[in-house]
Amino acid sequence: MPENADPPAPPPTRPSFWEATLYWLRLGCISFGGPAGQIAIMHTDLVKRKGWISEERFLHALNFCMLLPGPEAQQLATYIGWRLHGTAGGVVAGALFVLPAAILLWALSWLYAAAGSVPAIAAIFYGLQPAVIAIVAAAVLRIGRTALRNRAMWAVAGAAFTALFIFNISFVAVILAAAMTGAAGARWYPRYFTPSPSREATASVLDSEPLNHGRSLRIAMTCLILWWLPVALAHLWPEAIFASLGMFFSKAAMVTFGGAYAVLPFVAQQAVEHYHWLTAPQMVTGLGLAETTPGPLILVLEFVGFLAAWQHPGTLPPLVAGTLGAMMTLWVTFVPSFLFVLTGAPYMERLRGSHALGGALSTITAAVAGIILNLAVWFGLHVIFPVPHRVDFFALSLATVFFFGIWKGRWPVLPVVAASATLGLVVKLLIANP
Repeated sequence: MPENADPPAPPPTRPSFWEATLYWLRLGCISFGGPAGQIAIMHTDLVKRKGWISEERFLHALNFCMLLPGPEAQQLATYIGWRLHGTAGGVVAGALFVLPAAILLWALSWLYAAAGSVPAIAAIFYGLQPAVIAIVAAAVLRIGRTALRNRAMWAVAGAAFTALFIFNISFVAVILAAAMTGAAGARWYPRYFTPSPSREATASVLDSEPLNHGRSLRIAMTCLILWWLPVALAHLWPEAIFASLGMFFSKAAMVTFGGAYAVLPFVAQQAVEHYHWLTAPQMVTGLGLAETTPGPLILVLEFVGFLAAWQHPGTLPPLVAGTLGAMMTLWVTFVPSFLFVLTGAPYMERLRGSHALGGALSTITAAVAGIILNLAVWFGLHVIFPVPHRVDFFALSLATVFFFGIWKGRWPVLPVVAASATLGLVVKLLIANP
């Protein structure tokens, strides 16, 4: 073995259920850094250090989860938990990956809703917004660099941006159009639409495992009942907002290919401009708060659900309404992930070699670059131009500095968010006390 080579990974060993549970809880508390950082932590811990899963199985699980709508890092934890301890292991792993951050974000949402008008707190939340613009703009370039590999993909991204920003076409329609374009392109123009084959994507020891249709049907039915039962019960309370939240975020859960940044334009378009549940600056603030917590970034939807119900509580106290709104949003956002992973894994593996599926997914990824660009522009217009014909030069300057810091200097997101919030507080205090 070469002197500087990494030592070989130990052979996989099976942990006890309790040992695995403690690990998933710890991971849920430290999983900062977005999906890339979260996946890297799991790879280092589970493959290199603990040896609970082999490199091949880990890559197999990751490739499968990348095919699904929803948060891929949380789905990867669910998949690995399932491989280790069956359905119960998958549920525990996926739930604990989310739970610590969900509790923290609920507390931050409460602080924002209850004390957001206090000058110091408002100044901190004001400072978050330029950092959010910088983070989203950097995400556009990061995704575009990998997804836009030829002129056809550039055209798809441009068409997606134009459809959303200029013509205000539905996000769902854009995703469906991209999928159909990719599937057709893979058949007629495979050079442009078919992704390069991956050795890890096709060489898996799981491909030969037999399908268990009865097990899959039982899990699917259980997940579907659990998913829709709270939504159905909420419809018995027509004057409350919870049924609308359940239906809306259930729809969002089905189209979240590309992660949280991809679905945010859809959520913003509907929650802000159609339902009027919250304002655009509040949406930007929610994303900033989600960036400061561990867990998947899709937890920003919890903030949206909390604030929507807080501001439309009906006959309930705002805190009770907000908490129920957050719980409904979390439920219908993450239960579908368990459905997809626990039910779909054996079947999706048979489709991995499909050129039509590969073309559809690669084209959706290209469209996501244009979708996120629309999100960056939408956020930027609301933050840098808080009122028509008036520029917020503080927000513009800070967003520019942080963008180049993240993109060129590889500044970590968490210090950027903390620095932006601190500078917002300082600037607002200086303005108030010149």
